[in-house]
Amino acid sequence: MTAGNTKGKIYLSSPHMGESELLYVQDAFETNWIAPLGPHVEGFERELAQYVGVKGALALSSGTAAIHLALKYLNVAADDIVFCSTLTFVATANPILYLGAKPVFIDSEPDSWNMSPRALERALRKAESTGHLPKAVIVVNLYGQSADMDELLRLCEQYDVPLLEDAAESLGATYKGRASGTFGKFGVYSFNGNKIITTSGGGMLVSDDTDALDKIRFWSTQARDSAKHYQHSEVGYNYRLSNVLAAIGRGQLKVLDERIAARRKIFDTYYERFRNIPGISFMPEASFGKSNRWLSAMTIDPAACGVTASECIDLLAEHNIESRPVWKPMHLQPLFQGCEYYPHEENHSVSDLLFHTGICLPSGSNLTSSDLERVIGSLEQGLKRGIGV
Repeated sequence: MTAGNTKGKIYLSSPHMGESELLYVQDAFETNWIAPLGPHVEGFERELAQYVGVKGALALSSGTAAIHLALKYLNVAADDIVFCSTLTFVATANPILYLGAKPVFIDSEPDSWNMSPRALERALRKAESTGHLPKAVIVVNLYGQSADMDELLRLCEQYDVPLLEDAAESLGATYKGRASGTFGKFGVYSFNGNKIITTSGGGMLVSDDTDALDKIRFWSTQARDSAKHYQHSEVGYNYRLSNVLAAIGRGQLKVLDERIAARRKIFDTYYERFRNIPGISFMPEASFGKSNRWLSAMTIDPAACGVTASECIDLLAEHNIESRPVWKPMHLQPLFQGCEYYPHEENHSVSDLLFHTGICLPSGSNLTSSDLERVIGSLEQGLKRGIGV
């Protein structure tokens, strides 16, 4: 065992509890609202809707469940087509398969690492020419930064295709001053344990269409008809968030702005320490918005640095530090082998390059200054080894 890995593990993005969460949970216990629904669910929905500026919100068991039910509401069914960002976690694309539909993956553009309007335009043009337009377009806001929503919405409106915004990673980020996740027909947030705020597990579906949310709320609670007895006329799902977990969420939401500030400060520290090293580039913050910097991500050019991103990940692991590659694009996953894919340019896939050169560094808002220095020192060691210093 080396000296480095005798120290405590530094995680990529661990949960960060505040002071209010336990008070809300204690209230749930004291009032015996331990059942799946209760006043904290309603409170969490109301408070999050107010925070992002939408008319309604629906608390669900996961962001994946939210995507699933949003696609169902948009009438996605067997053999339909859904366009989806390729640079994302598989949870974005899996609900397309739940409904028997076929995903078509869209590349990123270099300025934000999010869906390329150029690639989307080519894909929509071809789909129209074949008479098979998608039932929906799922746009992902990667690592806490909004995609270029004006351009993407313009294209979706031109072809009359609804847009679903996967903002699982971008709660608290903005696009031209407006909250990320509020641009499409539906927006989705995640409260998984590694997200900027967490309920342990959970998600939220938001929309200005409150009638749509009411219908989806009905489906999410086993689609029980209005009757004294248990009667069901439609397929339902057990997808609602529990009152106890919503209580945690209410406490977490109170400190969201603090968590964003902490993560942005961590990113700024990485940037200042590594920005002048040849071959190192950081995920850019696009001019149109403000990222929550959920994860600090950078790319490493092996030709300039003499070391690959993968080798740096291995080195950090030797020092008991968790880091990750940038998401492996969906079009490269065995699960989606053979699915159609539209790169940013005909012969240039941005997401492929980011996957091969990208690294996500520890970014948790509870990362101490000493642990941050430990990460930086370990990474500097790897880079110096690569360039022979």
